[in-house]
Amino acid sequence: MEVINKRRSVRKYLDKKIENEKIELILKAAMQAPSARNQQPWKFLVCQNEETLVNLSKTSPNMKFVDKAKLAIVFLTDLDILTVPHMYSQDMSAAIENSLLEACSLGIGGCWCGIYPNQERMNNLRVLFNLPQNLEPFAVVAYGYPLDEKDLYYLNRYNKERVYFEKVE
Repeated sequence: MEVINKRRSVRKYLDKKIENEKIELILKAAMQAPSARNQQPWKFLVCQNEETLVNLSKTSPNMKFVDKAKLAIVFLTDLDILTVPHMYSQDMSAAIENSLLEACSLGIGGCWCGIYPNQERMNNLRVLFNLPQNLEPFAVVAYGYPLDEKDLYYLNRYNKERVYFEKVE
């Protein structure tokens, strides 16, 4: 599971297109995520057009770097197919993490930009993409080949002070 240890948030990218086969692998990994009662509430808006990426980067202060990415995926929740509505944020988060791990395994960096539950950010994306009411923006993930190949590195975050066994002390 080396990929779990190497995955980092990468915000600076080479000017190199991500191959369609790799995009499909990233999407397949996202769709393999666990989901409450198998509701699989996700839809994916794949953005590669330079103008779209520039416009996307303007929708939230935490996404200014997205205009330098070669790929961004808007993770959308399909509200019409929810069977366990209170669990969809966990489902979507698992899909995003799967996509980031797959990207890392392919030598691609990524950065998860939170959108949900910030209504302003959600509305900005709804307007930008003219989304139907049933598709709710959850997050944007920017992807690209890291500008510095050392950006995907191991950092030991284990802290035994945060672990309890059998009872909280």
